[in-house]
Amino acid sequence: MLKAWGMKDIGKCREINQDYIFVSEEPIGNLPNLFLVADGMGGHKAGDLASEYTVAKVQEAVSKSMQTIPHQILKGAFQYANQKLIEKARESESYTGMGTTLVAATVKQDLVYVVNVGDSRLYRIGDRIEQITEDHSLVEEMVRMGEISKEQARNHPEKNIITKAIGVSDTVEPDYFDTELRKGECLLMCSDGLSNMVTDQQIREIVEMRTDLESCAKELIRAANHNGGRDNIAVVLIERI
Repeated sequence: MLKAWGMKDIGKCREINQDYIFVSEEPIGNLPNLFLVADGMGGHKAGDLASEYTVAKVQEAVSKSMQTIPHQILKGAFQYANQKLIEKARESESYTGMGTTLVAATVKQDLVYVVNVGDSRLYRIGDRIEQITEDHSLVEEMVRMGEISKEQARNHPEKNIITKAIGVSDTVEPDYFDTELRKGECLLMCSDGLSNMVTDQQIREIVEMRTDLESCAKELIRAANHNGGRDNIAVVLIERI
């Protein structure tokens, strides 16, 4: 059995919230459940439109998909949302350049299926914290090539340069991951407004001390704001009970 909770916050430095989440413990199409975190980008209000519109289109595609393999369902939904967001961007000059990160997960029995584009993340937290997704960002590529350390990446001036996103190219090829979720473990999906403000160790300590998911989400957001709150913050927590 699963429990889930999602929450977002504007942070301390932004005027609008460009993060968007979706949480369903109930089946959507052929998926047993569905969890989404998107972090929009673009001028004016284009970023918040991009994230909300993309999440809606993913739900639509998942609900209609005839596929039965979770990764294939989600891949198709990402590609459909990418196409629709590009079409939406053509409607107004103010939408030019809008896009969004997206991380999606579904849990089937004890297996978690994850698909992502951009730098919104999924962690598995139990005895330790493990980042399951890999960021599509310039600094993450520099880390992988050994040019900078993980710690240097946290405060790098080009931290926000994304190398892959929904809506910025005619085609999108997301990454796929799967992992186990054991009883008592917790999944955390989040935008970089959390992961840039709170260290992995701090995240693990907060999640480990949880009494319930709602208060845990609030504490994670409080920690991000306490550490500067420089961006919008989105959090989705999923627990196997």
